[in-house]
Amino acid sequence: MSAMTGVRVIELAGERVAFAGKLMADMGADVIVVEPPGGDPTRDYPPFVDDEPGENRSLYWMHYNTSKRGVVLDLDDPDGRDQFRALIATADVLIEAEPRHRLAQLGIDYPDLEKIRSDLIHIAITPYGRDDPQSDLPATDLTLMAASGPPWSCGYDDHTLPPIRGQMQATHTACHFAMMSALTALLFRGRRGTGQFIDVNMTACSNVTTEAASYSWLVDQQTVQRQTGRHASVTPSGETQQLCADGRYANTGVPPRQPREFAALNSWLTEIGLVDELPEAVFLEMGANWEGPFELSKLGEDDEITAIFGAGRAALRLIAERVSAQDFFMGCQSAGLAVGVVNSPEEAFEDEHFKARGFQVSVRHDELDRDIVYPGAPYALRGSPWQISRRAPMLGEHNEEILGSA
Repeated sequence: MSAMTGVRVIELAGERVAFAGKLMADMGADVIVVEPPGGDPTRDYPPFVDDEPGENRSLYWMHYNTSKRGVVLDLDDPDGRDQFRALIATADVLIEAEPRHRLAQLGIDYPDLEKIRSDLIHIAITPYGRDDPQSDLPATDLTLMAASGPPWSCGYDDHTLPPIRGQMQATHTACHFAMMSALTALLFRGRRGTGQFIDVNMTACSNVTTEAASYSWLVDQQTVQRQTGRHASVTPSGETQQLCADGRYANTGVPPRQPREFAALNSWLTEIGLVDELPEAVFLEMGANWEGPFELSKLGEDDEITAIFGAGRAALRLIAERVSAQDFFMGCQSAGLAVGVVNSPEEAFEDEHFKARGFQVSVRHDELDRDIVYPGAPYALRGSPWQISRRAPMLGEHNEEILGSA
């Protein structure tokens, strides 16, 4: 049984809430996405199947609405609001990202809905929270990320280049918080029998992902600086990204810190015939025979620890120079070392490791007379299976099925 089997979720369709609904639906919840007449605008978002725009061809819509059922309701119409209230009477969770006062003006906000379903869990996602007037201002994922801080920490050593940010990162982060909040609230309801209103602040959600950046400023008024392929830091750290023999880059990651890791790296270096090209190899042997904890806090102070740690980094760089990025990655995995190849999204999706763990999921689309391969589970839970149970709904596809029985 999936984690949310038996839970009914009503989702008011929108870009900022769709991923939360997808997470819940793919974890077994009966998610009903409610669209306005004419459909949610994201139905027309690119990219499209075969790069051809058209009805039911948006890959964006398909991805963010897997496993959901869909209805069309006009909430601006009294009859539509009555149908919505009837849906709420059957629901456990409502998730929405509406403007702050819209639902209250329509008479269907939490104080109204809890009279219909006293144990309802209502989750609202807004840019700065329901009580902040800034949430009424125009905002995009880009402006929310800029306001919350993560882009400052993301980019390159060359600060003439602008910061970078992840696509839909503010939205995805807020939706993860919404998902976690829903699970927590359901557990609480199971103990106390009561619902609650949950206010998800998108900016605050993203800000708590800045790790040391916010704390460095709040505690010590210091500003971290972005670095290529590694954590932003007040004090610059050594470069870790390496050009490999095939012209691709890899992050050399975390050098050895345990004797077994030094031993594995030294054996790999010997196996591919490079040990004689590394004068520092003797320090790898010292690391392999190190007794007691390897105290990284003494780097720069203890000559032996500094030399051994530096040898690990030097060995990784030398190997990366001589082999392909993929061979470097696989070799480090075999040696128990944490590294990463700089892959494009397409390359990552086709990675054999991802395929082996079932990340590629084929979903049937009868309307297109074909299967489409989707990215699969963001997590693998042994006791609570995840699955895409159906393709995204067509506009109003389940109106009769759902509204007739709501």
